[in-house]
Amino acid sequence: KEIEKRWADKYEEFDGYKGVDFENDREKFYMLTEFPYPSGSGLHVGHAFAMTAADVYARFQRMQGKNVMFPMGWDAFGLPTENYAIKSGRKPQEITKEVTDTFRVQMKKLGFSFDWDREVNTTLPEYYKWTQWIFTKLYEKGLAEKKEMPINWCPKDKIGLANEEVIDGKCERCGTETEKRTISQWVVKISDYADRLINGLYDTEFIEKVKAAQINWIGKKEGINIEFEIENSVHKIQCFTKFPETIFGVTWIAIAPEHPMVTEIVSHGHSATVSQEVSKYLDETKKKSEFERTSGISEKTGVFSGVYAINPVNGKRVPVWIGDYVVANFGTGAVMGVAAHDKRDYMFAEKYGLDIVQVEVPAEDPAYLIDSYEKVIEDGLMVNSGKFNGMRAREEAFAAVSDWMVENGWATKKTEYHLRDWIFSRQHYWGEPIPMIYCEKDGWVSVPLTDLPVVLPEVEEYLPTDTGESPLANIKEWVETTCPKCGEKAKRETDTMPNWAGSDWYFLRYCDPHNVDVLADEKKMEYWLPVDVYVGGDEHNTLHLLYSRFIYQFLWDLGVVPKTIPEPYKKRLSHGVILGPDGNRMSKSKGNVIVPDEFVEKYGADSLRTYLMFMGPFDATMVWNERSLIGVRRFIEKFSNLIGSHAGKDTVSDPESKKTIHKLIKRAGEDLAAFKFNTVIAKLMETVNVLSKPGLKVSADDLGSVIKVLAPFAPFVAEELWSQIGGDFSVHTQKFPVCEEKYLMSDTVTLTVQVNGKLRGTVTIDVEDTEEAVVKEARKNEKVEKYLMAGEITKVIYIQGKTINFVVV
Repeated sequence: KEIEKRWADKYEEFDGYKGVDFENDREKFYMLTEFPYPSGSGLHVGHAFAMTAADVYARFQRMQGKNVMFPMGWDAFGLPTENYAIKSGRKPQEITKEVTDTFRVQMKKLGFSFDWDREVNTTLPEYYKWTQWIFTKLYEKGLAEKKEMPINWCPKDKIGLANEEVIDGKCERCGTETEKRTISQWVVKISDYADRLINGLYDTEFIEKVKAAQINWIGKKEGINIEFEIENSVHKIQCFTKFPETIFGVTWIAIAPEHPMVTEIVSHGHSATVSQEVSKYLDETKKKSEFERTSGISEKTGVFSGVYAINPVNGKRVPVWIGDYVVANFGTGAVMGVAAHDKRDYMFAEKYGLDIVQVEVPAEDPAYLIDSYEKVIEDGLMVNSGKFNGMRAREEAFAAVSDWMVENGWATKKTEYHLRDWIFSRQHYWGEPIPMIYCEKDGWVSVPLTDLPVVLPEVEEYLPTDTGESPLANIKEWVETTCPKCGEKAKRETDTMPNWAGSDWYFLRYCDPHNVDVLADEKKMEYWLPVDVYVGGDEHNTLHLLYSRFIYQFLWDLGVVPKTIPEPYKKRLSHGVILGPDGNRMSKSKGNVIVPDEFVEKYGADSLRTYLMFMGPFDATMVWNERSLIGVRRFIEKFSNLIGSHAGKDTVSDPESKKTIHKLIKRAGEDLAAFKFNTVIAKLMETVNVLSKPGLKVSADDLGSVIKVLAPFAPFVAEELWSQIGGDFSVHTQKFPVCEEKYLMSDTVTLTVQVNGKLRGTVTIDVEDTEEAVVKEARKNEKVEKYLMAGEITKVIYIQGKTINFVVV
């Protein structure tokens, strides 16, 4: 701890961790780790793991001679701080200042080499001025609008949630089951960028699971909208389908309970009984979350509407059902029921006694009959489908049926996306005020840049309400303002932004954190972008990562960010998860939470850092084990003792020492570059064991190489040991050692032994053996000697290091 304190104090005045704008002598490297949400409980071990990994990599890149920017900041708006402030009876502003100060101290104790001159905080007006400006631009470009819409409502936090913030039907933040409410909300049309968000992934080096997560979340689906006329009515229903080739197998249509046709059915039902049943079903459905309705876990349910539609391709009547498994805000809010070729449809048809019409069979079994759930198939050869019989369903009939229906005016081609527009309103206090003003004359008007930021007022009362309004609505003197366009009386928007708003662009602000005139200087962004490596959690791959790529692409369209850089992140890596000592996810209720401070106090920051990197592969799920941490502490002590025993001695390394150290250098260089930190530490341990052999000589230069390999993991101890062998401050500005292959050469080599060109054995020799010695050693092989005794050796062909061939006649 004394060592760590001494060097930590010196690092406060150290410039070696600062990224330098426009330095042309060194290659730039932008290392980014997700900035934390600073909570009252302080830095947890998950933060420590992710940040240590990023820090190790940043240090390694500096030692490669690169100009590294490795910044840090605070994603500090949002519910956790607000809830903590409510609970403690204090203001969120006070809490945020307190916890960010705590986090900063903890990070410095852990030796993270952040460039603190670039620190940002999303709650500071000078920062969220630009968050608000981005929103005004979204509005001006038609990508933000306010509209009445059904949203996910968290009854505990009393706010609306985006679809991405609902996990398994529950609030992502607090775990409360969400419900549906219709509220006037600001939405951002991220769906307009759906194709670009997919295509842009091909300009990145994201690992495959990250790409797949984003592509699956966007959920692009090619298909058609088929128009069904309603019998004895002027109304029509459009159904979106990815499988138009199954149209001949449709035996019902299901519409969402929220579909506009439902009101017509209830109001003008064919019988009072049907209307009553429909009304009862609608009431039951309202109690279900969207997750329950669509997850595939729950059974599909429905009620007959009392009306029929007409299948356009064959004129057959098909009943229209209202089904909870259909949602109004995806596709057209209506789907076809094809029981023979969809397992959940089959279950629905069996449950309600609906017809099952087969239109596909396996290519190898034309007589195949679908008469059970297990026999349902989703591809095959077409049957019972008129002129399309015999076609391969997906490969041929999909396109042929689609074109035929479009030509006949029954359908239109359509691309649908799982990605929904982003609900951007939050009905709570602790967030960026949405910079919009409502005027009776001009409608919604965005606040001009000259009037930004719209500062969040400090208030005494900020409890969320059940009315669907933010607490800001109660601050009359803040709400009432004048219209920027006409100067008449107007009112401010009182909703605040989601916690994602400030984190969507923070990586840009790091490039130029103190600029008061623009979001960031374009030349500085051009120098630093794209982010070379971005480390974060899997949970943000379909939330923050998608949102931030969208905002970047939007700013690219505006010309705010460099046109030469279409994507913000070059490489995205997802870190693993640390479980509690009991093998379960850490939680306060389970009492298994690991707090880094405790272990820094007991074992030192370097021991904790090195243990975190030694636990397992970077992306693995690992179980905390204090005994293993103690083992790492002992390794560091042994390393220190090794250096101490050799320090000050003017010696030349033994060949074994040279070979061992250069093996380490080679492995460390390769594995550090690949984020294989645990294997580097394992190799360090192996190296220290070898070098600790009694009598083995190691030079100061070679000891320095080993210290340099340790430095990214244990920066304080490495600095101390570097000083002990006479190294100039700082070890962290030294070049990473380079492996010299000559020291890796083996002392022995195995040769093939041939007689008249045929392999008869092998022999292991010293690399410096003469040909005479090799011949002598080869003849010790009994099998070889047997063939040599069969005649006279007339010639020996020796290829050094590879083979020896005896010519016998």
